[in-house]
Amino acid sequence: MSPTAYYQHVRDLFREEGNPDMAQMQMQYMRNQYEFFGLKMPQWKALTTTLHKELGLPEGEDLKALARLCFEDDHREMHYFALQTVEKALKKQPVEFIEFLEELILTRSWWDTVDWVNKLVGLHFLRFPELKKPVTERWMASGNIWLQRVSMIFQLTYKDKTDAALLFDYVRRLAGSKEFFIQKGAGWALRQYSKTNPEAVRQFVESTPLAPLTRREALRLMTNG
Repeated sequence: MSPTAYYQHVRDLFREEGNPDMAQMQMQYMRNQYEFFGLKMPQWKALTTTLHKELGLPEGEDLKALARLCFEDDHREMHYFALQTVEKALKKQPVEFIEFLEELILTRSWWDTVDWVNKLVGLHFLRFPELKKPVTERWMASGNIWLQRVSMIFQLTYKDKTDAALLFDYVRRLAGSKEFFIQKGAGWALRQYSKTNPEAVRQFVESTPLAPLTRREALRLMTNG
């Protein structure tokens, strides 16, 4: 099945299964930035799993083409379908797939899709650790808040594999940002690492001028925070 036919099949099914009343509530929640079919997460996830079984997973350039078509659609559930499809195929992707993940971060960017792609970036970096520093340094220098956010939070699941020096360096370099998603992301990354090394996080927070939001989020799990 061609990427276009695949996309049209998904779109038609999602529209058929959607709930217009739910769609209105979803649009309001997302500040009316996107259209919705009115599918809740368990619904679109189940539909996506069924579609993958019935139609298979596209490969290579077809995978990218399908994802791009989905992201051109105004409905957010189509973007979610694209990301679930990419995630399912991620383990088979070559090193240069990071370029496509970057494209997805920058396409119709908002916290929900960016944080999902962030998870995929973290997994890709575990497979290709040589990418981690040069790619995130470039993202940090880009000035784009979503690329910068991912540079700070891609290690959320790394635990004792976390490159703490890299994490602290990026948080420090963005400490003067007034952007909510940067401040919140920094605090989230620090809080997550505090589960593994609370003392290192405490020392970093105490010695680094941070936004109140970042500091509060970073110390939330610590009894004396």
